[in-house]
Amino acid sequence: MAILEDHYSLNDLLQLYRSNEDINYSTQTLRRINKSAQFLKDYLADGDKAVYGVNTGFGSLQNVRVPENELHELQRNLLITHAAGTGKWLESEIVRMMMLLKIINISKGFSAISEAVAERLLWLYNNKWTPQVHEQGSLGASGDLAPLSEMCLPLIGLGTLEHPTGGIKDAADVLTANGFEPLVLGPKEALALINGTQFMLAHAVLIYEKSTRLLNALPVIAGISTDAWLCRKDPFLPQLHVIRPHAGQMKAAAEMLSNLNQSPMQEQPRIAVQDPYSFRCIPQVHGASLDALEHCFHVWETELNSVTDNPNVFPDDNLILSGGNFHGQPLALTLDYAAMALAELGSISERRTYLLISGQRGLPPFLSPNPGTDSGYMIAQYTAASIVSRNKQLCTPASVDSIMSSNGQEDHVSMGANAAIKAMQVADHTVTILGIELLCAAQAMTFRTGKTFPHGEELLNRLKPNQEEHMQTPMWQLIGRAVELLN
Repeated sequence: MAILEDHYSLNDLLQLYRSNEDINYSTQTLRRINKSAQFLKDYLADGDKAVYGVNTGFGSLQNVRVPENELHELQRNLLITHAAGTGKWLESEIVRMMMLLKIINISKGFSAISEAVAERLLWLYNNKWTPQVHEQGSLGASGDLAPLSEMCLPLIGLGTLEHPTGGIKDAADVLTANGFEPLVLGPKEALALINGTQFMLAHAVLIYEKSTRLLNALPVIAGISTDAWLCRKDPFLPQLHVIRPHAGQMKAAAEMLSNLNQSPMQEQPRIAVQDPYSFRCIPQVHGASLDALEHCFHVWETELNSVTDNPNVFPDDNLILSGGNFHGQPLALTLDYAAMALAELGSISERRTYLLISGQRGLPPFLSPNPGTDSGYMIAQYTAASIVSRNKQLCTPASVDSIMSSNGQEDHVSMGANAAIKAMQVADHTVTILGIELLCAAQAMTFRTGKTFPHGEELLNRLKPNQEEHMQTPMWQLIGRAVELLN
C-alpha cells in the first residue's frame, strides 16, 4: 500500500503508477480534504451567499441562483449533461492516469470534495475498475470537462467500467456487486471533479515516459548509424560545443563522443572530409530537442503538483475564489512544443536511414545482399518518410487556435486536449521512425567487418537473430521487432 505524497516528480509518479500498488490517503491528507468540505458547508450556511457552480448555474448561467433543495440535483445534472464526449474510447492506461491525477488534485485540500467521494474514486482506481471515456470533447479551457465528466459518471452509478479480467460492465452493476450505492454529490463536488487539466496532463505524463525511453536510446541508435556509415567523430569533440554552450547540444555531443570513443569501428579509415548534416549536426538538432523537452517536462511537473479545479476554497483565509486555474494554456503550448521537438528527432533520423540505404560508402543499394532480386530496405525508408510527413502535419499547433463557447463566457480556450492527442501520436510515430533507423543500421553493420561500441553491440545482439530472417519475414514484422526494443 502506497501512501499518497504531497509532491511528486514525473519519475516518482510514473514509478507509483507502474507499480500497480494500491494507494491510500494519509491522515494529514484526509484532514485537509475534510477541512475544505466542512469549510464550504459552513460558508453556505452563514447567510445568502452566491458561490459559482455551488448554488448558481454554470458558464453563462452563472447568475441563475439554484434553490437549496436542488443543489444535489444541480451536481448530478452537471455530470450527466457534461459527459458529452465522442470519438474512439481512450486507452485504459490514459484513463487510469487521469484518475490518479484527479486523486492527487483532490488531496491538496482546496476542492471541497467530501471524504466519501474521494474514497470512492480511490476504490475504483485500486480495484482496477476504469471508466470508459471518449477521446474527443475537451476544449482544454474550463478544464477537460467532457472526458472528466465521463470518468466520474460511475460515482453516481452511470456510465461503464472496464476491468482487466472482469470485462466491460455497467457502473451500476459494479457498485451493486460490491455493496455500494451511487453517491449523492454535495455542493460543488461534481464541479470540482470535472474542472481540471487531468486529460491533458495524463497525455503529457505518458509522453514524458515515452520520450525518456526514446532519448535514452537516441544516442545509441544514432551512434550505430554513424559507425555504419563511417562518419567522422570530429563534430562531437567538446571544443566545438564549448563555444556554443547550449546544454542540450553539449549533452548530445558528449553522449555521441562517449559511444564512438569506445567503438572499434572508429579505427577504419574515413574518406569523407565532412559528413551530411543528419550526422554532422546531431548535437545541434538532437540538443535543441533535448532543451525543448526539458522545458516541457518542467512545466508538466509543475502542473502535476498544482490545483486546477474551480472555484477553490481557502479555509485558512475564509475565502472562496473563482479563477482560471483550469485553463490549459501552459499544457497546450508545451504539448505543441514537445510534438515539434519529437518530430524533429524523427525527421533527422529518417535522413540517416535514407543515407544508409543510398548505396554509398561501400554499402549496397537498399542494404540488400542481392540488389535487384531483393529490394532490401527500400520500402522501410518509404514508411519512415511517410510517418515523418504525417508528423509534420500533426505539428500544426493547436494552442494558437480558440473558439468561443458557453454563450461567450468561455471566450478564449486553449485547445490543449487536441494538442495532447496530437503530441501522443507524434511520440508514437517518432519511436517507430527510430526503430526503422535501428533496423537499417543493424543491417548496414552486417556489411562491415568491425564492431560498434558496447551499447550498440548490446542492442544489435538483441536484434540480430531477427536480421537473419530477412526474406523469410514480412518487413513490417522486422520493423515491429525493432520498435519493441524501444518501448
